[in-house]
Formats: sequence, structure tokens, C-alpha cells
Amino acid sequence: MDSAMLDVLPGFRRRFLVTPTAGQVTAAVEDDYHSMAVTLHHDGAVVSAVDSVMERVPWTSCPGAPAVLQATFTGVAPGDIAGRGEKKANCTHLHDLVLLAAAHAGDIAPTRYEILACDPVDGLAVAEIRRDGIPILQIAHRGHVMTEPVEIADFSLMKLRGWIDALDEPQREAARLLQWGTILANGRLIPMERQSTASRVPPNCFTFQPENAVNALRVGRVIDFSAAQMEPLDHFDGATYQPRPSEG
Repeated sequence: MDSAMLDVLPGFRRRFLVTPTAGQVTAAVEDDYHSMAVTLHHDGAVVSAVDSVMERVPWTSCPGAPAVLQATFTGVAPGDIAGRGEKKANCTHLHDLVLLAAAHAGDIAPTRYEILACDPVDGLAVAEIRRDGIPILQIAHRGHVMTEPVEIADFSLMKLRGWIDALDEPQREAARLLQWGTILANGRLIPMERQSTASRVPPNCFTFQPENAVNALRVGRVIDFSAAQMEPLDHFDGATYQPRPSEG
């Protein structure tokens, strides 16, 4: 699908911004359901602290996740973070932001990723990821069965690890982000009442651990960025969140 068409079709929008500076690196993400950021403080050899901001979250239990994140990654070398594990004990999105931040800790310039995943048209859903405004990878599926690119045709959207791992960086990083964003886009097709009981969800992250899920309630504003007069992270300058004009 032509990239320009994705800009106008309704669908899921997700944006990442990674901002490295001396002694720290911040990674932020915003999409329909989430808006959050992490900052890794480091000396090049080890992470001394992990700060988190959860500006918009879908569950009442989510604010408990930053403490687990801090315990997981403080004292870890940036190069060892990807192998640290413990993703299911953490907020999935904060955990992924830590990995993204660590991968760019040595950069000298910010990196921006944008994911556009259109709602299915005649059953076909197309998703694209752009880096610093340039399209770099596009995939398509019907009911989570891949149709494009041809090398993964008939694969499940959920099972692309072999293909992703065979890619060269930085396409590998982009493909991971695109796969997860495309999976999240499916939430637009599921009625909210079917997404609002945490105890029915497998224990794949902090909120869905049994001890947290039993008390978790669905909260938070859902923003359809494809229909709104705003863009993901348009109120984040790389370091801090500012109120959006509509929010006062």
C-alpha cells in the first residue's frame, strides 16, 4: 500500500522518541492506549537509576510497575539489558522502552519511530514503520496470517521471531517494534467490555500477574489519533510532558 494512503486511513498510531544525552537516555512511547517514558541514567558501564513516567495508562494497577522496572535494571550494564529477562514481571511497554533506550544510549542524535496500522479494509490490514519520517518496513495480514512481505506469507503475526532475528540492524529493531504495534492495533477491533477484566488475560505483564489482576480496573483515556487533531507525543519534548492544548 502506498505510504500516503496509510496517513489518511483510520487506524492505530504509535510513536517512539529516543533522546540520548550525556549520562542518560530517554525513550518515550504514545499510542491509542498508552503514554509513558523511561530514562536510564548511566556512566557508560552500568545503569545507576531508571526513572519512569506513566502519563496515560489503561489499568489502575499500572503505576506499581516502575518500582519493578527499577529493581530489574539498576546496576545492569547497558549492553546486558536485552538479556536481562523478567519481561512478564514488568510492564511490557516500560520494559520495551528500557531495551530501546539501552540500544541507543551511545547515539549522538534522537531517533523517532512512527507506526501506522490501518484498520482492515476488505479483511486486509496493512502496517508500516517509519524512522525519522522515512518508511522502512511495511507488512500486511488477514486475520493475523501474513500476506506481505512474501518471505513471511502464511506465517502467523505472532510468530515472526525467526524472520526478525535474521534481519540486519537497524531493520531488526524496527521489525520488532512493528510486529508488536500491529498486534496492539487489534485492540481497536475488540469491544471495550471484552478488554476490561484483567483476570481473564494471561499473566504476560505486571498488571496481569494474578496478585495484581484481581484488583486492576480499566481506566485511562483512549485516543484515536487517526481521527483526532493531535499526534502521539506532540506534548513531549524528549525530556518532559507538557499539557496538550485541549487539556489546559
